[in-house]
Amino acid sequence: MRQIDSDDFQSALVMLTSSKGLKRSKPVRENSPPGETMMRTTLRKSQVVITRFGRFLLAVLCVAGVFSQGKSAEPSRPLIIAHRGLLRHAPENTLANFRACLELRLGFEFDVQRTKDGELVCIHDDTVDRTTNGTGHVAEMTLAEVRELDAGSWFDSKFAGEKVPTIEEVLKLVAEYRQHEVLIAADLKAKGVEQEVVRLAEKHKVLDRLLFIGITISEPQVREPIKEASANAQTAAVANNADEFPSTLTASNADWVYFRFLPSNEQMEAVRHDGKRSLIAGATVSGNVPENWRHAVEVGITGVLTDYPLELRATFRQDGACK
Repeated sequence: MRQIDSDDFQSALVMLTSSKGLKRSKPVRENSPPGETMMRTTLRKSQVVITRFGRFLLAVLCVAGVFSQGKSAEPSRPLIIAHRGLLRHAPENTLANFRACLELRLGFEFDVQRTKDGELVCIHDDTVDRTTNGTGHVAEMTLAEVRELDAGSWFDSKFAGEKVPTIEEVLKLVAEYRQHEVLIAADLKAKGVEQEVVRLAEKHKVLDRLLFIGITISEPQVREPIKEASANAQTAAVANNADEFPSTLTASNADWVYFRFLPSNEQMEAVRHDGKRSLIAGATVSGNVPENWRHAVEVGITGVLTDYPLELRATFRQDGACK
């Protein structure tokens, strides 16, 4: 829809305040029938009411136009991605955690490993030792064995009974919240899982919400099969520092630039010029670092991956750039 501009307001004002805005009723003839006289009197009163309402409506539109123009001038507002979910508030990589993120309209990052019997599960480490009550390598355990473990009690007894979710369960959960604008980052830990994750995302109609990171960002041989599985899958390539940026910008099969440093305005202009988007992660934004977050807003970063998503959102709200 075309945005209303000042010329539109001026034209509307002329129409509403001039005699051309409403047709004049004919003068009442002498000895007119009572019904005709009453009808013409009512019409004149209605015209007055309509004109006054039109002027009031115009004033409302003017105010709305001013505010809409003000909003368009706001800095870009990054999407927030919670690293392993709300890991400071709930056990990482669990459905309880991810559901809380989605209820709060936050995106999240999840990790992908493969079990001994070929199933994809959501867990960060290659062992279950740190985040469950069991021990052993994920790749040496069956899905049934992994699912027997408690993935919540280590964090807090209130989360007792939480399970290590399958990747399909995670994507099915995302599909329940498709009305929210969120970015979900799939961190591929295991090799050879990329096409299967793409197929599962397509099955649940959430591929457009996913950004593939993890080994994807540094290995072109991982990005290629992702794109072969679906040209619509979004992938990122990493720039660890400013020296790596030029080659990252031209990396094959990469739709996003994954920054591990604070980019300049010039670098971000180059990203946009090439039709790409941007994610920033790592030490520059993972901690509680409001000044670095504000820099991300100022240069127009698309998404921020952090361990402090609630604090990041509070900073955006305070600065008037909440999303």
